[in-house]
Amino acid sequence: MNFYWVYDLPTWLFAMLTIAVTVAVGLAGLFATRKWVRRIHGDDHSHNDVVGFYLGAVCVFYGITLGLLAVATWQNFTDVETRVGEEAAAVGVLYRDVSAFPEPYRPDLQSDLRRYAREVIDVAWALQRRGIVPESEGNILSAFETHLQQFEPQTEGQKALYTQIYAGFNHLAELRGRRLQSVREGLSGPLWAIVLAGAFLSIAVTWFFHMKSQGMHFWMTVMLSALLGLLIFLLGALDNPFRGEISVSSQPFELVYQRRMAPAK
Repeated sequence: MNFYWVYDLPTWLFAMLTIAVTVAVGLAGLFATRKWVRRIHGDDHSHNDVVGFYLGAVCVFYGITLGLLAVATWQNFTDVETRVGEEAAAVGVLYRDVSAFPEPYRPDLQSDLRRYAREVIDVAWALQRRGIVPESEGNILSAFETHLQQFEPQTEGQKALYTQIYAGFNHLAELRGRRLQSVREGLSGPLWAIVLAGAFLSIAVTWFFHMKSQGMHFWMTVMLSALLGLLIFLLGALDNPFRGEISVSSQPFELVYQRRMAPAK
């Protein structure tokens, strides 16, 4: 069973749902364990200090683990965003370079690059947001390569330009491949199990406090559970770079298309 359906929710609802689940777990455990904890403590609340030490240790270890995962997830997100920008820039550079080709090669090459940009914006991005690896723009790149190979340079300048364009094409194909690899990237199931188990254990330790004020214990549990839920939401929102409202957008391609490729009106 996967939980990708949460990425179809508005961001605020995804966050509230995550926090609500952790708070519900915290409060359910709190009320379910009250009588048992009172029997363990007795009348003098003698074990609260020990519970506090344990809670501090658990939160430190869990916080370090969660922090490392959050940093890695954010780094992956920004890397994917950077690669998308580089791919869009590579398309723009190729379009500029092929503009120096003579007829009848130039119109076909320019048309291929325009089609590629529109295919990425209009088709590929919608598929990526659903976790599907798009393939259609690969056919357009193949057509571009075929048209490029039909050109035979006649001068030294054309040879240099041809070499430069072919290198740019190879770079674009590489960037596209790396983008497609990122479509299904994310934390593995075992790592998510560690995150969720760590959150549960951190909340469970708070149940072992025995306080005279039930209200204080209630709100302490709510606040810690809500904080853990918020951190889990952050990790989940950034985990899949192309899913949800917090995701890598196709804006770099749209900017390149509008500024360089869009047909004159």
